[in-house]
Amino acid sequence: MRALVYHGPAQISWDTVPDPVIEEATDAIVSVDATTVCGTDLHIRRGDFPEVKPGTVLGHEAVGEVVETGGQVHHLRSGDQVILSSVSACGDCLECRDARYGQCRGGGGWILGNLINGTQAELVHVPFADHSTTRRPYDLALDDAVLLAELLPTAYEVGVRNGHVGPGDTVVVVGAGPVGLAAVVLARVYSPRRIIVVDLAGARLKTAARVGPDAAELPGKMIGDLSEGPGADVVIEASGDPDGFVLCTRAVRTGGHIANIGTHGKPATLHLESLWRKNVTISTGQVDTSSTPWLLELMRFGHLPVSQLITHTLGFDRMEDAYEVFARGPSTGALKVVLHRECSP
Repeated sequence: MRALVYHGPAQISWDTVPDPVIEEATDAIVSVDATTVCGTDLHIRRGDFPEVKPGTVLGHEAVGEVVETGGQVHHLRSGDQVILSSVSACGDCLECRDARYGQCRGGGGWILGNLINGTQAELVHVPFADHSTTRRPYDLALDDAVLLAELLPTAYEVGVRNGHVGPGDTVVVVGAGPVGLAAVVLARVYSPRRIIVVDLAGARLKTAARVGPDAAELPGKMIGDLSEGPGADVVIEASGDPDGFVLCTRAVRTGGHIANIGTHGKPATLHLESLWRKNVTISTGQVDTSSTPWLLELMRFGHLPVSQLITHTLGFDRMEDAYEVFARGPSTGALKVVLHRECSP
């Protein structure tokens, strides 16, 4: 099969590699119909995750068709259409029983495209297949379905839910990339009073304005007004930048919540000298994807207008191009780049 292989920092290539095989009775092999590039993949390419070894097939988000299952896979059969979770769940450990699949201690967690071969390939080996996939309804488009593999659950679980967004809240999202704008869409479900997106990239602010926040602005005056005024009830950090985290601490109100989604590849300063007396709650998290079935139903019934989050669709043979397009998002406004097995020119 063909797959995108990591060879070390800044080195990836679309190569021919051996087909995956069933290794455990709980495994499945899935033929990938659509996959996508995540900000974490960019971090891996830069060398920020030394646990990813050269020779690893990248990617952890995909939709496809089951082609083979192990003898202890009970809920899937060949031909089923599935959404692959970005995290794998053994289903038996304490964390999995509490639906904290991202913290699985039974051999799961974030392993696809990290500790084992991932989804940016024609075929993918899926451990713990019964617990790590969701059936894709035939009326759910591939491009919508692939957003349920990680992007939407991350924005909801780590951003909106951890931040306790509620009716009448003022919500600030720092970072207008895909996960930040997904948080805008999902926060709207909870009827906040207003949602403000801030970013330093003008192209991304233009794209953000189409997604539906009440304001999309440079951080300067907006953050200044919030820090001098009542502040935001919930601030969602979606930039992964240390300065973005500092902006969050300035914008949040007394008693408010900061929910960190961004993947931080370098240290961020926590100014406790100005926060200790504000009763601020700061949350972080690894996505669990336990919310995927609920989000899928919201999507099917038209409550999640997420199609505008996909700005580029390419064929598998343009995997390397997809990384370049996605990496230039701050200057071009590109958001989610989806790769199809079959893509029209």
